[in-house]
This record gives sequence, C-alpha cells and structure tokens, in this order.
Amino acid sequence: MAAPETATKPVTVPDFLSARSRQQRLVVVTAYDYTAARLCESAGVDCILVGDSLGMVVQGHPTSLPVTLEEMIYHTQCVARGSQRALIVADLPFMSYQVSPEQAVVSAGRLIKEGRAHAVKLEGGQRMAQTIAAIVRADIPVMGHVGLTPQSVNRLGGFRVQRDSEAILADALAVEAAGAFAIVLECIPAALAEQITRSVQVPTIGIGAGAQCDGQVLVYHDLLGMFSDLRPRFVKQYADVGQVIREAIRQYADEVRAGIFPGREHEFR
Repeated sequence: MAAPETATKPVTVPDFLSARSRQQRLVVVTAYDYTAARLCESAGVDCILVGDSLGMVVQGHPTSLPVTLEEMIYHTQCVARGSQRALIVADLPFMSYQVSPEQAVVSAGRLIKEGRAHAVKLEGGQRMAQTIAAIVRADIPVMGHVGLTPQSVNRLGGFRVQRDSEAILADALAVEAAGAFAIVLECIPAALAEQITRSVQVPTIGIGAGAQCDGQVLVYHDLLGMFSDLRPRFVKQYADVGQVIREAIRQYADEVRAGIFPGREHEFR
C-alpha cells in the first residue's frame, strides 16, 4: 500500500490520536541512526521509535539494560537529523525514570531538548501511572508500553509471552488514564490485544500482539534481515539485506586480495 497522501506533512501526536477515526493504521519502525531514518522517512513511515533495543542490535549486549540516557540522546539526535516528517519517539532507558517522577521528567526533558524527540516512551503499567502523569504535566507526550517489558527481563525470567490478561488490561487502562497518547502492546496473545484495543481510546501499537492493533512496530534491522542474534516469532523479514551485505563485502575482499580493486577508473589523474 502506498504512503498516505499526507506524506509531506509532519506526523503529530494529534495525528496519532485521530488515526483510528480516520481508519488509518499506524506504521512504526525502530531505528537508531541518520541513514536508517532517511530510508524510513523516504518510505513514508508514520513514526520512528529510537528504542533502547539499540543495546542489543547496535551495541551487542544481551539485553537493553546497559543503555544510558546519554546514549539514547545521541542516537535520537542522529535520527532527528534524518527525519523531517515522521513522529520521533525516544525510549527512556533503564533507571532513567524508575527512581521518581521528578527524575523521569528531567530525563524525558533531555530527550526532547537535546535529543530533539517529539515524545518519549517508557515501560510499565499501573506502577508507572504517576510517572507518566508527571511527564505529561510537563507537556511532554508519552507513549506507554505494557505486556512484555524488556527492561523487566530479570524479573520476568527472559523474553516471554505475557498472558495475565487481567493485569495487562489494567496496566493499559492505567497508562491511558495517566495521559499516554498511544500504547505499545508487546508479546501478548492476539485476543488480549484485541480486547485492549477495544477498551482504550488511544491507539495501540502491536509487536507480537496480532493484527487487531491500531498500528505495528518492527525493528529496522529485523525486518531487513540484518540482525540474527535473536529472531522472535513475531518478526516478518521483508528482505535479506544481511546476505546482500555479506556478499558485497566478500566480493570487495576478493578483489582487494586479487589486485582487481581499485581499478584505473578509481584513480585520480
């Protein structure tokens, strides 16, 4: 399907809130740098999420927990330089918001002022409601995140599908009541995601949550086949760019070793 006709206009938080009434499904891609942002932008995505998953995809950690606020600011700046239309949402990393609502407001403010994000995302439901409300009172838009919350990986015992329907629904309702403009639903049964989507007025963004959400998010490197350390069931790989890159580098190496590259056409006269 082609990008919406409004592809030249910046996507805003009110656009997200009205997407359901316009029957427009929201396209979100998680990306971490200028080049990826430029490609996502030219493809017409609605939102670029600068995720703390960069700890795994870019930095090579087994979880997102080591990522710092300064690193999130840096990567958000890179994405912001590559995007003029998409709504840019930046993750609040582990321990940048859990200490107190006041800490969360300061951290979120830095992602907006220094990182040039349009909104922030944080994990947690009922226990984070006061924190979400505090950030929203500072006029900073918040995207919620319930279900599988990767920053809770140690408590959850790994990256597992979350099935406590009553608790997850209560979390989503608490996040909405606190003022979030959208909610990511990660790794929950599709029927539960559908129930939550019917129960809240703000849009839901699914990742491993079935087709009935108001939008979907995938990581840039996952959908392009560039990251193989972890391959969740919910990822659809739209291209094997990783294989293309490997073959190109292999050919480059072969030509260097054989003395074929650089050729005379690559020399300065």
